[in-house]
This record gives sequence, C-alpha cells and structure tokens, in this order.
Amino acid sequence: MKDKNTKNLRKSMNRGSVEHETKVADNEGEIMTLAKKDVISIPPTKSIKEAAEMMIEHGFRRLPVTHPGSNKLLGIVTAMDILDFLGGGSKFDIIEKKHDDNFLAAINDHVKEIMTRDVISISPKFSIRESVDLMTENGIGSLPIVDKEDKLVGIVTERDFALALAGSLTNETVGDIMIKDVITTTPGTPIESCSKIMVRNNLRRIPVVEEEKLIGIVTSTDILRFFGDKEMFASMTSNSGLDVLKRKISEIIKPNILVTESSVRLGDLCELLAEKNIGGVPVVDDDQLVGIVTERDILNTVLKE
Repeated sequence: MKDKNTKNLRKSMNRGSVEHETKVADNEGEIMTLAKKDVISIPPTKSIKEAAEMMIEHGFRRLPVTHPGSNKLLGIVTAMDILDFLGGGSKFDIIEKKHDDNFLAAINDHVKEIMTRDVISISPKFSIRESVDLMTENGIGSLPIVDKEDKLVGIVTERDFALALAGSLTNETVGDIMIKDVITTTPGTPIESCSKIMVRNNLRRIPVVEEEKLIGIVTSTDILRFFGDKEMFASMTSNSGLDVLKRKISEIIKPNILVTESSVRLGDLCELLAEKNIGGVPVVDDDQLVGIVTERDILNTVLKE
C-alpha cells in the first residue's frame, strides 16, 4: 500500500493546473488512500487538561472536536492552541480574566473555549493535489475529512503526505531544503517565553543552545507533558498560572536528541521521521547547528517540483 500511495501522490503532484481546475474524475477521491480513517475525536465538553493528556498518550498534535451523538465536526484543537492558552498568546486571557489567574481551574475548563471553530475540511472525493494545495495555502498541518452530513470520516496530515514520499526523494539532500535561520532558545528561558516564541512563529520545536552548542530541543508536546505532570502540580506554591509559567525550560528539554547532517539524502530522513514518529530534527555539521528540517519543509519541496 505504501508504494501505491507514493506512486499516486507523486503522480498527482505532477498534474497540471488545467487538470486541477477540471477535477478529472480519475483523480478524485484518492485522498482516502492516505487518510487515517479511525479518527480519535473528543466532545466539546472534554477538559483542556484531558485533551492535552490524550495528545501525549497517542502522540497526536491535534484532536478533532465532534458532537458526541452525531459525530459531526464542530472544531479542532491543536497543541499550538493549548500552548497559546498556557501563556503563548491571546488565549491566555482565559486564565487571567475568566478564571482570575487560577491555573488549576482554567485547565479543567472545556476544550470548546480554545478550539478552532471554523475548521477547514475536505470531502472524501478530494484529490491529493487539491488537499495539499488547500493545506499549504492556509498554512495548516491537517485536514479533517467529512461526509455530506458533516460527519468526521477521516483526517490527513502533512506528515502523511511527506512520509509517503520517502521512497521517491532520491536526489535531494537535507541541506537543499533545511531552514538555515534557526530560532533557538537557552535552558534558562521561562516556559512562558518559550511558548510565546512557538506561538508567534508557528514553531512546534525549538533547539536549545548553550555557549553556541546544541544541548537539546523543546517541543510543543514536551510543554504539554510538563503541564500534565502530577509532580509539577504537587510542587506548585499557588494556583497562579504565572507561578507555573516562570519555570525554566531546563526542566523539560530533551538532552538526547536525534539530529541529522546536511548531506543526508532526503528520502533517508523521511524514513527516520517515520520510524521515530517525529516531525523534524536539527541539522548539525561538525558539531555546529546549521539548520532545522521538518515535514513541512519536505512537503514544500515537493510542491516546488
């Protein structure tokens, strides 16, 4: 199935704009060959804390929100939404204003308070090309798939597209597509500041450097896991959100991280990402951080071909 998916994806990505406009029948519906059909979703009354715990448990970065009776799509909540809520952006107002800075009360509020309601979704009849175009044009990492009654029947992510191409990317190297202007942070950075960097720059991971040396990486999932840690709650001296957010990221960074080199073949990198179930890695040459590469960079490379 993987070989078939890769062939279909590459074939679809190479189709011309005229065919895209006319929606050739043979190309419609192929998105379901890549989509995950057994989608885990949550009701709008699920707590923010429970949503974060589910993401961590299943290794997800997003959860569709559906009506518990009809399974109709109501919204979607992402790891970035929760980071925004935890101090990274405007959704932190929920903690400060609605809950009077009571962090414990806020994280037990309903996920509907922070979910995205106007979800960009597609039908099962979409082609791969249409789906990729829609995702990249709107700068989003996933597309829920709904039927005629708006019931959730699947989801496809940029990782699904990028990893399906692992076997066909033979000439490109990591150095060809990596982001060279890397945003980094230091181990003494407060979690609040790190969350803001992620939200404002739409970053899911930030390399951590000390004295110009890469010492670790912090991801959106690491921050979610920290906020769900029972020991963290036990060590709180108050219910204040600010009390939690002042903690340093040195408490949560991963010291033993996977890295790659700029000379690595892109197809090999895709296989590494799939094997380790991660979305990106720092690029290190001669012990120096020279870039970072993610599944989105891989997908954008394919679009340019």
